[in-house]
Parts: sequence; structure tokens; C-alpha cells
Amino acid sequence: MSPVSRKTTVLVGDRRIALTNLDKVMYPETGTTKGRVIEYYTRVAPWMIPHVKDRPVTRKRWANGVDGKVFFEKNLPDSAPDWVKHHTIEHTEHDNEYPIVDDLPTLVWMAQQAALELHVPQWRFGPRGGQQHPDRLVLDLDPGDGVGLPECVEVAVAAREILQGMGLEPYPVTSGSKGIHLYAALDGKAATKHVSEVAHELAKALEQDLPDLVLSSMSRAERKGKVFVDWSQNNGNKTTIAPYSLRGRSQPTVAAPRTWKELTEKGLAQLTLDQVLERLEDRGDPLHPVAAASLAVGRADHGHWDSDRTQQANDAERTGGSGNDRLSAYRAKRDASKTPEPVPEGAPTVRQDGTPTFVIQEHHATRDHYDFRLEHDGVLVSWALPKGEPTDPGKNHLAVMTEDHPLEYGGFEGTIPKDEYGGGTVTIWDEGTYDLEKWREGEEVIVTLHGRTNGNRRLAILHTRGRGRGREGDEKNWLIHRTKDQPDPTADGTGGAEASRASRPHRHDDGRERIDGAAASETEPVERRTMQATLAKGEPRLDPTEWAFELKWDGVRALATVRDGEVTLRSRNGNDLTAQYPELRELGERAGVDGVFDGEIVALDERGRPSFQLLQNRMGLTKPREVEAARKATPVRFLLFDVLEADGHELTRLAYTNRREALSTVVDAGGVIEVPPAHDGDLDQAMRDSRKAGLEGVVAKKRGSKYAEGRRSEAWLKLKHHATQEVVVGGWKPGNGRRAGGVGSLLLGIPGTDGLEYVGKVGTGFSDRDLDEIAAVLGRLERGTPPFTDVPRPDARDAHWVTPERVGEVEFAEWTGDGRLRQPSWRGWRIDKSAGDVVRE
Repeated sequence: MSPVSRKTTVLVGDRRIALTNLDKVMYPETGTTKGRVIEYYTRVAPWMIPHVKDRPVTRKRWANGVDGKVFFEKNLPDSAPDWVKHHTIEHTEHDNEYPIVDDLPTLVWMAQQAALELHVPQWRFGPRGGQQHPDRLVLDLDPGDGVGLPECVEVAVAAREILQGMGLEPYPVTSGSKGIHLYAALDGKAATKHVSEVAHELAKALEQDLPDLVLSSMSRAERKGKVFVDWSQNNGNKTTIAPYSLRGRSQPTVAAPRTWKELTEKGLAQLTLDQVLERLEDRGDPLHPVAAASLAVGRADHGHWDSDRTQQANDAERTGGSGNDRLSAYRAKRDASKTPEPVPEGAPTVRQDGTPTFVIQEHHATRDHYDFRLEHDGVLVSWALPKGEPTDPGKNHLAVMTEDHPLEYGGFEGTIPKDEYGGGTVTIWDEGTYDLEKWREGEEVIVTLHGRTNGNRRLAILHTRGRGRGREGDEKNWLIHRTKDQPDPTADGTGGAEASRASRPHRHDDGRERIDGAAASETEPVERRTMQATLAKGEPRLDPTEWAFELKWDGVRALATVRDGEVTLRSRNGNDLTAQYPELRELGERAGVDGVFDGEIVALDERGRPSFQLLQNRMGLTKPREVEAARKATPVRFLLFDVLEADGHELTRLAYTNRREALSTVVDAGGVIEVPPAHDGDLDQAMRDSRKAGLEGVVAKKRGSKYAEGRRSEAWLKLKHHATQEVVVGGWKPGNGRRAGGVGSLLLGIPGTDGLEYVGKVGTGFSDRDLDEIAAVLGRLERGTPPFTDVPRPDARDAHWVTPERVGEVEFAEWTGDGRLRQPSWRGWRIDKSAGDVVRE
């Protein structure tokens, strides 16, 4: 595969993948391009995949090469192909949906996403998505200042002797960074905690044997002149750079398995991708014994599960076949090759231990509704709730019984293709365990839910038969009722209790506010991503008791991190904005606790209205003198509307209403920091008030919704007075008359399935300053071929093509029948967004 500068679609296995920007230089020091990176991962795949198969993959992406910003990515993005396999890891207050690399197309897709580094833990997912025991032990030998690879080799040799004495055979990997990793295969019988404790004791033993060279504690202050033996990567929540992964360093070095013989030879150095490929073809994989032993453990576990499934199928056949398989109706409605939903084979298995679980999922399909599911007899017995769960004991809601679902469905979130059964987006609204009070099959169910998000509540589900509410022959209709007698919503021992208390403030001894009830946060601020709203369709009818309405501000979205009074601002695509808006450091004084806050940076016009055009004067400036001059001419404010973390507690899994209460509690608004309240009234009134104030529109937010990081969710809906669209600039046409010799119009696109889809050109809305700036920006991105998939010949004539990196925003009248923007007008650059973020509104 030779690098080219235009988009090309290739067939990898049986998957079609669009590859873009193959000539982009990812490693400037060596000139290594993105095309070369993809070629490397394509060629190394047969040796690499056995080491990462069935493991959750965390990616580090360098969209603009290793000299640019790095993005940490755990969750599988919504834009990922539907054939990428994934599993969900449940944390106390948030879930992460991780991709799994078990085939070449997935590895190539990750390389196309500029995911240079792939990191995995020492354990694998089981066949049902459960976390298995670790199948390998790893030690990371990390040299401090003043030491290097020779000292790491000395420690590795000493560690080998100890490991062999334990019956384990270690294999070395030069990490591609500074040090060495040692891997040893395990039999999969020991739990993560035990393996981690053994690794810790091993590190301490090395420190005792080599006290002048080895450090086993985490203290960074003591690492100078020593090799830190990092045993913590055996923790189930930690990851290690995957064998054969590239590194995002100045040169394309690789985490490369080595032999002990070459490890002890003079001149040992980290290897680059070219050296690794040459070695593999000549010598094979020195780490293969670890992968083979690990996969054998996985096959043993899978084989046990497969034999269970075979026995279940045989039992079902002897007792009447599918009539006893409660999932037969579920499977009959779904094609496992087309839907991301779990479609397990065989009859369900009843769990013999543990408290039964429940889940309530929001389902945005042909008709929006909620799905209520209770674990019972090995399946999730399911009802669709058109109006959701009732909150008033005086009002019953309809519950329509649907087919039983597999237990695996309890963790499902994703988008079902529109042509498939139930097509639409599914997100988890609440989940937890329940106490069963009564289960009369086909008649009545009474349960007490212990929800992680919405606390404890007692519900009764009653069949409509004989109650005068159902229609003759309609056996599926039930009623769901919130009983008058309710449990203490803050009773101890449930995740829901934590959520219910989460917005109640208490004070530290020093007077600072804190948030009780939420789980401790484990997410680094640089890994945070904003939740995105979906453009509302038509004129939705939204109940104010279930939805809150916020005015939509016309500015730049930013996540602000406060640590010890210091403030860091990051844009939606991860760019650091701190230096551009120095006045917003006032948040460090206004926030009573450390935290991560979501809001909009706005510049106000002479009438006090946010103006995106004015804000352009502040965007992209980096020189202190320019920033200070622009600050005086165009002051900004920070309008906060959400909080992801407060006082070390994770709040993203809490309901919107709880997060808003927490936000108003911990931030003392004033100066340039504001916390605008939600609108008081219904949607129609909010839209009228928004128009009267000269604002863009309204954002409607489901009161019970969690904060879905890095996702576009239908729990937040955008309603605009005027249509706006983010676009990717792929070219420009020369102007005439006053614009002769310069930019006349911009050629615009939106990323689609097969590449950048052309949506028209814009030639109005520019100031002279805009045109000068645009010419300078695009001049640096010139290329010889069009980046679009389908430019009409008249628009392509005399066009200058550019690499499609820059994002702008236009206002327009409507979409034409052929997918073009009618009467677009330029609003400005969106430097806070990347081309990959753009979607058709």
C-alpha cells in the first residue's frame, strides 16, 4: 500500500474501509506518513493480534502527527463501523465501551484513526463480556534520570532468575520508549488482586537484592539513578503498551519482543517499525509462547462455555425445542451480522447466585420510549414504556410486554441500524438490582428497585386483563404503577442511594463545599470529552416535568478543570484554550472545590447578546501581547451548565437535575463566571424567550439523563431558530470584481460513509478580514487533488484544493433534494472542532 494524498477505499478482508490523508506526515523527524503507519499495522497484524485478542483496547491518537496534540480514547466512538466488536466495562459511576482487536480490518481502522499507540490490560473478556482472570504477568522496568537500557537489562536478568524460580518463564520486550517489559504466561487461575500482590512482592525482592539500582515504590522523587520496577500494571484497571504497537515519539519506535541473547548483547537499542518487520519475516515472534499459552487459557474457558451451551441446546431439544428456549423469539427478530445487540446462541442459563438485576433503557426509535427489563429465570423479562416510569402514585403508565431479552442486553448501549428491528439509539437510563416481592406469571409483579441513578422505589406491574383498561385479545398490555408505600430513597447499600444524595452539599473543615454520595473519579481531565446534543426533528412535544430547557449560547464549548485554584480550559476536540482566555482563570476562585466543569465561552455584543462573529477575534491567538489586546477589545464570559466531577467525585452517572444542583452549590457565580438557570416554563415559551433575546435557540435536556461523555445523545436535543451546519473546507474558488485575485467562495463537505461528501459552496457572510485570514490559512493546506467524493464539474472548474482539516460553520435556509446547502452564509471558523467531529445536522 503506497501512500497517496487523496481518499481511497480499500477492501480489508471482507470489510470496506475508507482511508484518508495517507500522505500526512505522522513522524516529522523520519517523514513517516500515515500510509506507512497503516501499512505497518497491516503487515504486523498476524503477530500482533494474538497478543491483543479479546482485550479492551485504549488508544492514544495523534490526529496531526506526533508533534501535535495527543488524544486518549477509551470509548468506542459513535462513528466507528458497526462491525467493530466491543464490550462494556462497568465502573461504579460510569461505563466505558471498549473496542476489541481480533481481526485485521479493526486494526486497520484504528490505524486510519491515527491511533498510533494501543494499550491493553493483562486479562481478556470472556465469551459473555465478563472480565476473566489475568493470563499473563508483566513487569515494566522504567529507567529514571541517569540510567538507561543497560541498567534495565541488569534488572531484567535478575528478575528472570526469580521468575524462573517461581516456575514462570519471562520474555523481554523493549518498550519502544525508554525501558523493558517482561512478560510471563499465567494459567488463568489466579485473580487479578493475587497476581498484582505477587508482582509487588517480586519488585520488593528485586529492590532488596539490588538496593542501589532498583526502586519498587511509586515515589517519583526517588527514581533518579534507579530503575523503577512498575508492578502496578497487573492491576485490572491498568494497561500496558501492546506488543508490536507503535509509539508516539519522535521516531516510529515499537514495543518489540526480543530474545534474551540479543538483550544481553552490546549496542541494545529500541527498534523502529522497519527493523521490526524485517526481523519478523526472518525470525518470527519471540513472544509467541506467551500469546499461545494465553489463548490456550481463553480456549479452555470458551470450551467450558461452549459445552454448557451444547448441553442447554440438547436439553431444549429433548423437552420440546424452541418452545422452552425463552430467547427464540428474540433471535428470530434479529440478524447478528447486522445489529450490534448481543445475540447469544442457545437457551439462557439461570444464575444460581447473586441479586437479580434490572435495567431501564431509553430507546429512540420510530416511537421514542423506555424499555424496562427485570432479570428472571435466566432472561430479562421486558416491557416497553411509552411514557416512561411513573413518578406519581396517582398515575399509571402503559407497559407493553415484549419478547424476553438475554442477560447480556442489560449492558447494551448503541445504535441499531434503522432498517433492523427496533432501529434507533439505545442508552441506559437507570440500572441496578431489585428485591422481588411478588411474581405471579402473566398477572402481577411487585419489585423494589435499587437504582444507581434514580435511587430506590417500589413498583407494581399489573396485567390489564379484567381491569377494564385493556382491549379484548391484547395480551401484551400491562400497567406500571408506583405504589403509595415507598422505601427510603437514600437507604444504605445501593447505588441509587448514592445518586439520590449526590447533590446534597456538605462542608469540609476548611469551609469548602463537597459532594456526598458519588463515587471517586478515576478519569484524568485530559481524557474528558463533552456530551453532544442531537438536532431535534420537527416540533417535538416535551413534557416540562421530564425535560429541562436551557437557552442555547452562541460561543465555543469548553471543559474547565480546576485543581488547587488553577484553571485549565480544553476545547471539545482537546485543544488547550487556557492561554487564549486568561480572564476565565477567575473560575479557580469562584469554584469552591476542585472539579471539571462544562460550559460555553461567549463574547457579548453591544446589546448583551452572545456573538459568535465577535468571538472570532479571540480564537486562535497565542502570543501574550495579542491575547491582551484582544481581551481588552473583546472580553468574554464563561457560562457554566454542567459539572462532570466535583471534589474528587465522579458525577457523570448522576441525573441531570442532581448535576445542576451540584453545579449551583459548588460555584459562586459572579464576575466573568455565570451559571445561567434552566428556563422556567415550557418549550414553546423557552423558544419565544430565546428568539426575543436574539439567541440561537434552546437545548432541551432530559431531567433523568446521565452525562454521556464523548457521545451525541438524544437525551439532549437542540432546537434552533435558524439552521446552522458545521462543515469541512476542502477547497476554494477565486473571486471576481473586488475579490479578484483572492478567495471568492469556499467549497464545503461533510464526512460520510465513503469519504468527504460535497454539500456546496459559500460566498457570503465574509468580512475583508475574514477573506485575508482564510487565504493565509488555506494557502498552507494546498493539495493537487479534490478531497471530495462527488464535486460537480462547474464547481470544480478553477478550484484550488486543500487538505480537509479546517472546520467552519454556516447558516443556511434548507437542504436541497440532492443534499446541498441552500443559501449558505459563512459564520466563522470552528477551531474547537476537528473534521471527524462534523456530522450532518
